[in-house]
Amino acid sequence: MEDKTIFELIHDMDKFTNQLIVQWNINFNEDLGISHVLVLSHLKNNGKSRPSDIAKILGLTPPTLSYLSDKLVRKKLAVRTADESDRRIIFLEITDAGVALLERATAEGQRLRRNLFEKLDEQERELLAKLYKKLNNED
Repeated sequence: MEDKTIFELIHDMDKFTNQLIVQWNINFNEDLGISHVLVLSHLKNNGKSRPSDIAKILGLTPPTLSYLSDKLVRKKLAVRTADESDRRIIFLEITDAGVALLERATAEGQRLRRNLFEKLDEQERELLAKLYKKLNNED
């Protein structure tokens, strides 16, 4: 595949992803971005975690994670707790309100993707799924 075609493919993928994120932000309307939801998802899936560990796993800088977690704590979607054996170690933990918001965010994302992918016929959806699996090294 020639470079121009690869560049166009990457551009089209980025454009689609950006449009998806913008539309999700408009529809979800919770004054939170996708990065906040990713942090909540990490906390729900992994339990309480040190902010530095979350930042590494999500590919964020510690100051960015600090900014995101401050907002999550302010909105009572997460809480900071100190380690029982070493009070210097702080964890971030999702609250029940955070779990509920994450469920709404996930449902909105699924609804949005379902609406977008309905533009494809069954054969196109199967091909797209196969391509994603191949790109994710799952085939």
